[in-house]
Amino acid sequence: MKLADVSSGADWIIWVVFAIFLVISIMLLSGHGSWFISGYNTASKEEKAKYDKKKLCRTTGFGMAVIAVLIFVMGLFEDVLPAGFAYISLGIVVVDCLVIVIVNHTICKK
Repeated sequence: MKLADVSSGADWIIWVVFAIFLVISIMLLSGHGSWFISGYNTASKEEKAKYDKKKLCRTTGFGMAVIAVLIFVMGLFEDVLPAGFAYISLGIVVVDCLVIVIVNHTICKK
């Protein structure tokens, strides 16, 4: 059974989600768009001063880019990939989010 056999939505939704993730990734990788980072955008000025904004944006942007590439691969190769790839991609997203959180709280601090 292929991934396309178990997907029930329209194909254009995957490409819209990919485009959104790609745009947000590019904004964050360029060092802008810190308002997309949950917790940082609502933090006080004292809390924001503890973090390097450029590093925070870039590490979050890189993590978002990983998810964007994963969505792109799933959309492009849905007729070839096995249905079990959905579980593999879920695992990759969970690990990616954990790595983003850990890196943001360790390396991105001043």
